[in-house]
Amino acid sequence: MGTATLSPVNSHNEWDPLEEIIVGRLDGATIPGHHPVVACNIPPWAGRLQGLAAGFRYPRLLLERAQQELDQFIGLLESLDVTVRRPEPVDHKKRFGTPDWSSRGFCNTCPRDSMLVIGDEIIETPMAWPCRYFETHSYRPILKDYFRRGARWTAAPRPQLTDELFEPGFRPAAAGEPVRLILTEFEPVFDAADFVRAGRDLFVTRSNVTNRMGIDWLRRHLGPAYRIHEIESSCPTPMHIDTTFVLLAPGKVLVNPEYIDVDRLPDVLDTWDVLVAPEPDPINEPLLKITSMCGKWLNMNVLMVDEKRVIAERHHTGMLRALEKWGFEPIPCDLLHYAPFGGSFHCATLDIRRRGTLESYFD
Repeated sequence: MGTATLSPVNSHNEWDPLEEIIVGRLDGATIPGHHPVVACNIPPWAGRLQGLAAGFRYPRLLLERAQQELDQFIGLLESLDVTVRRPEPVDHKKRFGTPDWSSRGFCNTCPRDSMLVIGDEIIETPMAWPCRYFETHSYRPILKDYFRRGARWTAAPRPQLTDELFEPGFRPAAAGEPVRLILTEFEPVFDAADFVRAGRDLFVTRSNVTNRMGIDWLRRHLGPAYRIHEIESSCPTPMHIDTTFVLLAPGKVLVNPEYIDVDRLPDVLDTWDVLVAPEPDPINEPLLKITSMCGKWLNMNVLMVDEKRVIAERHHTGMLRALEKWGFEPIPCDLLHYAPFGGSFHCATLDIRRRGTLESYFD
């Protein structure tokens, strides 16, 4: 068992009582720059549309609905006595570059992707999307404040993101074919949202933004005190673990029946209850169907307030009922219109401080 830290950053798992969190911001959001690593995760027709719209602002109608729901979500967190921090507004239309390429930005709606919290340490991740290269700069005032107050602050090696990182002529696997990934092993890249934490054990999926070299970098950085287990996913366009494999509480994990073969889960989970996610409730809004950057399984993208209370999407009544049946206390909230900007409750947040210590939940 670890000891409590004086650092303002202290989060070891997905379920200890939540005390402080970062919530993303919609201001200045721009349709992401056209690149194969962006387009490979969406249908071909959507990729063509995204390429034409890259660099433009999102439609006001999308932004206004999402902002209303985001404000209500923040109000809910504060009503639960959770301290909420926010990144700085950014004009994502500004072009930036390296000696090898240039791009416009995207948004800072999803702090879960660009930063990974392990205990009292925040790790800036080496993301594979060029349009997200400087995304953590909007969080720098918060990061510097945490560092001055005792947190550890690390940045993984900044990637070059040259053509060598991406498979030429890549196309996602068709139905019945083995999963293919666009990333090579040219350099380490990973999004933090491909990892979930259970104390001394982390679980990860390789994806179109996380390669094996990125997982190896984190494994070596954390050292022998931690174990990282890979979760096999059959998602044809994998990106982020939190609609595939979600840790809810000690001994309870939620899995996606479309992407996960429960018989192939890591052996350490043999004593855990594997809860199979119910089919998501259908979404009938045409605009959301066209603009969502996420798959249908966002009903799994929940945020644990503690081991019992869980914030979940009000629209997905099947998931709310399932959570109650499994012994949780769901808190319904609206965030359905955040999907065009990258996700739902887990994606939109980064838990900074949870009241607990470093534990091992597996023998």
